[in-house]
Amino acid sequence: MKIGEVIREYRKKKNITQEEMANRLGVTAPAVNKWENGNSQPDIMLLAPISRLLNITPDILLSFEEELTEEEINNIIYQINEKFKTESYEEVFKWSKEKIERYPNCEQLIWQVALVLDAWRLTKKIPDAEKYEAYINSCYERALESQEEDIRTRAADSLFGFYTRKEENEKAEEYLNYFSNQNPERKRKQAFIYSKTNRVNEAYKAYEELIFSGYNMMSMVFQNIYILAMKDKDKEKAYKLVEKQRELANIFEIGKYHEESCRLDWVTTEKKVDETIETIEKMLASVSTISDFTKSTLYEHMEFKKLDEKFIKELHKNLITNFSDEETFSYMKESKYWRELVNSNFNLSL
Repeated sequence: MKIGEVIREYRKKKNITQEEMANRLGVTAPAVNKWENGNSQPDIMLLAPISRLLNITPDILLSFEEELTEEEINNIIYQINEKFKTESYEEVFKWSKEKIERYPNCEQLIWQVALVLDAWRLTKKIPDAEKYEAYINSCYERALESQEEDIRTRAADSLFGFYTRKEENEKAEEYLNYFSNQNPERKRKQAFIYSKTNRVNEAYKAYEELIFSGYNMMSMVFQNIYILAMKDKDKEKAYKLVEKQRELANIFEIGKYHEESCRLDWVTTEKKVDETIETIEKMLASVSTISDFTKSTLYEHMEFKKLDEKFIKELHKNLITNFSDEETFSYMKESKYWRELVNSNFNLSL
């Protein structure tokens, strides 16, 4: 909102005529009329008296506190894109710049306008495209000061892209500091910079860490959806999710033990005797593969803690104890295999 529009709005709220306002400020009524119609602006020395008269702050008078709704921002962005279809880049650039000047504290608008101008600058063949870079980047820099993490991150991403296109990789790397450490995009972009600056081992390691953490995240998500499916008694979906977890462990070379252990909850919940025996046998037989992912070439630049033989033996023993639980595996009492397993557990405990 322009200063004249603010004056008109708050003057009317105070039920003051243009002539009354002019008399109190020591100016003419036509001068107030010109302010409100945007034909001129009040002298800087009058800003404080006008604010006091209208009972508003100078920030409100100058629209520094005004925010736009998401709908209003989207409408402005829509208008910019529509203008690009019929007007020159320079004309749309000036119009967009005026919008930012009108709402100088609307960080979302500043970032989005800069992004649209940048996109059209890169895709539309325009003369002297570089002359717009400084202003667009200054908008991104302003957005970096936002209190909203999402706006900061998106602005940093835009600047990262700008400097990587120019192959100014060290400068691009600086903007990764605006990404949260928990944001996987930070690591991916860091790996990209490593690869571009001949830090090959660091690049491999960063990408491998993304693969490994990606597997863990997806595995947990599949497991959580599986639990929901079981609660909904959607057995077909639950079984499919179990099989997807097994495929996932295989694709990411996590190891045979992890592929087989995915089925345990399913077979025990469904009380499937033969499938339970098969799962128990395969899990016990593959305990030694529990850390096989550390040997995979997918993760060869990562460092893992080596599991000693004592840990493997203890795990094997604990599994037998768990498989011998009569409450959980009560449906297995008629199975000779399971009874022998229980007996072996009894002998181990002696």
